[in-house]
Amino acid sequence: MLNIVLFEPEIPPNTGNIIRLSSNTGATLHLIEPLGFNLDEASLRRAGLDYHQYATLQVHKNWAAFLDKQQPKRLYAFSTKGRRSYADVRYETGDCLLFGPESRGLPDDVREHAAVTSVITLPMQAQGRSLNLSNAVAVAVYEAWRQLDFAGARPIE
Repeated sequence: MLNIVLFEPEIPPNTGNIIRLSSNTGATLHLIEPLGFNLDEASLRRAGLDYHQYATLQVHKNWAAFLDKQQPKRLYAFSTKGRRSYADVRYETGDCLLFGPESRGLPDDVREHAAVTSVITLPMQAQGRSLNLSNAVAVAVYEAWRQLDFAGARPIE
């Protein structure tokens, strides 16, 4: 399936929404530390992250640890600095969709890393600065999943 990668996420409710998205789409969620919140059971419940038991979640100590363990074949970095639309990508099973922290986005060294296949963006109006992280992830994941014919989804009657 797909891999959602959150680099140093900061806001628990955004991550909670993305955990729920992962659970409902079959995507694996990778969290790269440091996190802006605790992942203990009580903190998860308080932040509305109670879908975590239904999602496949992996936590990585840092960017290098993620790359070493996952060795992604195709890694798409989402950024307002991207010059290619997310809709122009032909997604494949196993692709990694990388998103940065809410307050600052992906740092240059991550965005420009040799492991990154392409830096892509979600189109916005000229005055727009950025989308909410969980909204951006949802748009990207559903487009990629659509291209994969919603593999694993329950039948629609």
